[in-house]
Amino acid sequence: MMRILALLCALFALPVTAQQASNADGGEIRVLDKTTGVVSDLEFLAGETQRLGHLEITMEECRFPTENPSGDAYILLTIFYRDLPDPVFRGWMIASAPAINGMSHPRYDVWAMRCKTS
Repeated sequence: MMRILALLCALFALPVTAQQASNADGGEIRVLDKTTGVVSDLEFLAGETQRLGHLEITMEECRFPTENPSGDAYILLTIFYRDLPDPVFRGWMIASAPAINGMSHPRYDVWAMRCKTS
């Protein structure tokens, strides 16, 4: 038992290397309107704002792994619903793990899809 514990401690003590990320010119998200069942894919340039239904969506940044541009996408979004003063979502969405930081809304689901790298 002590050997297993020592092995686990040694594994967790190894240095963690950060993955290098690059900024893309734009990105793509997918929006589901749960009321109508309509799915829409939206392409953005960095800093662009678009309206879809009752949503106003701003894609501030799209980052991707430098070593593997098609491997993942990290998209920084700000989303307002109707004319509410506070955003219903503000943060990073990760294409490969949509459940980690998803938008919790009764009508809409939003997912990060990919960065536009060229």
